[in-house]
Amino acid sequence: MSSSQRKDLGRALCIITGASRGFGRTVARELSRLVKPGSVLILTARSEENLRSLEVELAGSEAGKSGLLVQCVPADLAQMAGLQSVVSASRAAFSEHIDHVILVNNAASLGDVSRFTSSFTDMAEVDSYLSLNVTSCLCLTARLLQALPPRPGLCRSVINITSLCALQPFKSWALYCTGKAAREMMFRVLAAEEPDLRVLSYSPGPLDTDMQLVARSSTADPDLKKTFSDMFSSGQLLTCEASCAKLMKLLLEDSFTSGAHIDVFDL
Repeated sequence: MSSSQRKDLGRALCIITGASRGFGRTVARELSRLVKPGSVLILTARSEENLRSLEVELAGSEAGKSGLLVQCVPADLAQMAGLQSVVSASRAAFSEHIDHVILVNNAASLGDVSRFTSSFTDMAEVDSYLSLNVTSCLCLTARLLQALPPRPGLCRSVINITSLCALQPFKSWALYCTGKAAREMMFRVLAAEEPDLRVLSYSPGPLDTDMQLVARSSTADPDLKKTFSDMFSSGQLLTCEASCAKLMKLLLEDSFTSGAHIDVFDL
């Protein structure tokens, strides 16, 4: 542990996309424990019911009782109205007392992994996937950076939840690999353009989530499908909690190179 590691993440405004389940839900829980009283968590996802249950959970936690404000913004981030609702809520919560803005771009979809690349002939289908997984991510990040501008004493961190698929080809995962690779380069460019930002692409590893269930049941490539099934049956999948703990350690230590890709197995 670095001797200069922070004890907390400050009085933070945290915006977490895809917060209703899986890794995003765990990130919200862990961030709530590491921010100072007076911090705000903006939680967004398409499922309002799951968001509300998380809001109730966090409100009853120690952090909630000591002054953490949790706000749910049910939204489809592939739609302009959804983006704007998140930006508006974030701008309203951006008080002079906030000293750390943390954006966690976690929302993503797997896409149709039951088919190979040569089957994707419908432009509308591909555009729809990229709209949610790439376009909305870029536009939300850009709008939030404009709405929450730099000022003295303010740290701004942008976290991209990525994957090994951003770096390596997975047969029958053309959409997912393309989306993750595009997002990773997007955030590398952002880090190069704005050196005052702290930008991180974090790969949480193979997690025991609903997405992994779809992966091992629907993947078209037989070898890849068997790999996922074997990982599940042999207990090699990581819990969201174990992986998220390493992300939180990265944020507290704050020693990563901005724009870097860091995998859970690197730590």
